[in-house]
Amino acid sequence: MKSLLSLLFGLLIVLAPAAAQDLAPDAMVQQVTEDVLTVVRQDKDIQSGNTRKAIELAETKVSPYFNFQRMTALAVGREWSKATPEQKKRLTEEFKALLVRTYSNALISYKNQKVVYKPSKMAAGDTDVVVKTEVVQPGNKPIQLDYALEKQGGSWKVYDVIVAGVSLVTNYRDTFKQEMSNNGIDGLITALVD
Repeated sequence: MKSLLSLLFGLLIVLAPAAAQDLAPDAMVQQVTEDVLTVVRQDKDIQSGNTRKAIELAETKVSPYFNFQRMTALAVGREWSKATPEQKKRLTEEFKALLVRTYSNALISYKNQKVVYKPSKMAAGDTDVVVKTEVVQPGNKPIQLDYALEKQGGSWKVYDVIVAGVSLVTNYRDTFKQEMSNNGIDGLITALVD
């Protein structure tokens, strides 16, 4: 399930930022997902396991669509307010690097999953929404995959991904809490680097 989460989280990484700013969050999720699936299906290097190419793709395309600072703050929890500005910066950088590595692994393990987009419920003026999708894998039960997005300026950014009802941020929060309890914030940074 972790590799599926990684793949689908990574699916939101290839739409041109200017075009994405003009789209509603559900339309952005759909267009970016379809664009990424098209790239992955056509790129023989990624399909054959070229990790470097997959990492480059993830690093260059993911940042416009995710609010890594908010994701990191939510994953770190209460300890975020105790971190120095430098620690917050390092935590965000290292958490982003972890997610990019995870995305790149997912991109090279893609195996023809199909994404079904659920109707969105969004009121005019909403600035925080959840876009619901379902991933259909041949021979397996569909998996619910939801994206929590917030509006920042003129664009939407993902700040959490929920797979089968389990939040990515909450999942990492438990791991991060344990590490900080044992080794503090600097210990968490070291663990993320490792």
